[in-house]
Amino acid sequence: MFVAIADGRSFLHAARQLNLSQPAISRRVQKLEATIGTPLLERTTRTVRLTPAGQEIVPLLRRLLGELDESMLGMMALGERQAGRLTVASIPSATVRFLPDVLEALGRDYRNVRVRVLDLTATECAEAVRTGEAEFAITLPVSADSDLTYEPLTDDPYGLVCRADDPLAELVDPAWSDLAGLRLVTVHPGSGNRTALDAGLARAGIELRWFYEVTRLTSALALVQAGLGPSVLPRLACEGPDARDLLWRPLRGATVTRTIGVLRRGSATLSPAAGRLMGLLTDAWANRQAQPRPAPARDE
Repeated sequence: MFVAIADGRSFLHAARQLNLSQPAISRRVQKLEATIGTPLLERTTRTVRLTPAGQEIVPLLRRLLGELDESMLGMMALGERQAGRLTVASIPSATVRFLPDVLEALGRDYRNVRVRVLDLTATECAEAVRTGEAEFAITLPVSADSDLTYEPLTDDPYGLVCRADDPLAELVDPAWSDLAGLRLVTVHPGSGNRTALDAGLARAGIELRWFYEVTRLTSALALVQAGLGPSVLPRLACEGPDARDLLWRPLRGATVTRTIGVLRRGSATLSPAAGRLMGLLTDAWANRQAQPRPAPARDE
């Protein structure tokens, strides 16, 4: 702060450069001068000048800042060269779209760090983070746990999933009521996805007929693909290769979503590589949300 004032000969210039208010700059100057015990600046309504003490201290501060910059750059270079392994956990549907690009970007910064991604259920993700097996997880919300912190990233809507030859595929604007009485494929009640879906349906007063029940979303997609019936699944689950021949449609009448977010141990500090990976993932989520989504075509 003091060097910025000395460079620009202006409190206003320093405030703009450091994104601080002028009163904040003034208070810090007063505190610095009180600590040193002598005035460092001569202030008038138009100019700011260094006192003899100020002129003496500026070169010292510049040298200290330069040494700090060199030390930080050296530590960053060491982190980039550091070898090791980074382990993160994720529910499979959360990262299937952009994980390859994110890992490629991470590899440019940390060429010697091997990455292990654990494809787990939401409950398994929480346990992996809790035990330290994974540094963080991209997953669904978990029950209250004082050792873990959860930061929501986005809401992922549930919608209709069916084959292109299913009569439901002919509906331009399908509604939840169109699923009444149908033999639907679902995941088992103990999964985080089913919990989120059941809670949303209960709030909306919607009742559906679950006929085939499986453990994972990929298995549900396989049964839909085999022609056993349609399903209600999150949009992200239907954007991977397992659903390439299926259609996903939003359902009119109520918005039912699941939350995707980052789970980590609140008391633990992420490694540099893990911090970089988490930043890349959150940026990918933000970019995905910012991109406009075209309305689904009947033959998509």
